[in-house]
Amino acid sequence: MSDTNFRKMNSKLDDALDAALDAATKRAPTPQEGELSLKRQWDADLEAELEAALEGFDASSFDVARPRGDGTSQRKQLGGSARGGEGRSGPQMGKVIAIRGKSIFIDLGAKSEGVIPVEQYQDALPKPGDMIEVVVDRFDAEEGLLILNRKGAAVEANWENLRKGLIVEARVTKTNKGGVDVDVDGIRGFLPIGQISINRVEDASVFLNQKLRVIVTEVNAREKNLVVSCRELLEREREEMREKTWATLEEGQVRHGVIRSVKDFGAFVDIGGVDGLLHVGEMSWVRLSNAAEFVKVGQEVDVKILKIDKEKKKLSLGLKQLTPSPWDRVDDTYSRGMVVKGRVTRLMDFGAFVELEPGVEGLVHITELSPNRVRRVADVVQPEQEVEVRILKIEPEAKRISLSLRPLPTVEPKVEEPVEEAEDETPAPPKPPRKVPLKGGMGGGSSSEGGLFSSFRPSEDRENA
Repeated sequence: MSDTNFRKMNSKLDDALDAALDAATKRAPTPQEGELSLKRQWDADLEAELEAALEGFDASSFDVARPRGDGTSQRKQLGGSARGGEGRSGPQMGKVIAIRGKSIFIDLGAKSEGVIPVEQYQDALPKPGDMIEVVVDRFDAEEGLLILNRKGAAVEANWENLRKGLIVEARVTKTNKGGVDVDVDGIRGFLPIGQISINRVEDASVFLNQKLRVIVTEVNAREKNLVVSCRELLEREREEMREKTWATLEEGQVRHGVIRSVKDFGAFVDIGGVDGLLHVGEMSWVRLSNAAEFVKVGQEVDVKILKIDKEKKKLSLGLKQLTPSPWDRVDDTYSRGMVVKGRVTRLMDFGAFVELEPGVEGLVHITELSPNRVRRVADVVQPEQEVEVRILKIEPEAKRISLSLRPLPTVEPKVEEPVEEAEDETPAPPKPPRKVPLKGGMGGGSSSEGGLFSSFRPSEDRENA
């Protein structure tokens, strides 16, 4: 307190005393001009002596001791309240000082220390010097320490420390309309069915006798009413993990995840607070018509990150990439011209797909279905039909095989006609050329003697006729 304020306070006190004395002695309330009351004169002399004694004294260089009382002032200074440090709620980083007995001592800085029960570290205890994340529960006035909890750890509950936001462990005891009854350290509570899990729960009976980490959402000690939620805690933890996961994701990584939901076109996989799409075509080398044929909700899987879109916060995942592709050994199994058995899987306008083995399909073009003209593929083959096909072409890089159902053309063998052997005869010698030319005429001899045409006299025959 400054000297000026000190004087003003004393002056007001003196005026009050003088007024009281005047009223009792029935004197005038103010002294005569030039007179000073004995108390004021004594105070003035005392103040002069004090000022002389304290000359050069700096009060700001000394800490003034404060009474301990009930710890309220300390709790306010530490940011806590009477019921458990809600003012310093939320995760904080602390340094492990020592481990003694069943307590772990933590230094939070700013001359604040706290303790965590050892049983909250069932996996492995931290070592002195380790930095850990803790949450303030309350302030212990008698010990002068903050009671801390491991981040996310369930604490022992009672009606004195139960409050909204506290994480506790609940055991499901029975199901009822709209949810399940839980036991929280002997306290009966209620967990709505919509707050059991992030995913939709159809049958709550599967959680009977299970222990769940839950967060208190409603509490009334007077009415003995306690409502808890598991979903709110899971969503809070998932949100904290999401940013950390996005910062470490890279294409080509293999991550462990859990199937959150299944659709016809694929499944959504949770990998550390981030959901990615596992398309039905990336699940298996075998062609699937529905994702539910291969995965189910709650199934744990290892997936490969195929593509990352950080702007839209989208992930494309693959599952079949973690197994060898059957196309890698196609060249060793099949060859051109080979006839193999297969199963018709799909019919298209341009042809039919035939599965030769799981994951390996070939196309029979419509022109290769029959030697005759085919108007509709369904006129020749049907899905699931077993057929024998001939391999026309193999393209492993493009994952394509061309097939044919047409029979090989029938080629009749060429029969050579036997060559008759010529008779072994000596050919006749050629006739010598004619030296005398041939002469024309009516025959040998005169007409009177008769000749070649002697009997033919057309003039005479006409006359006689």
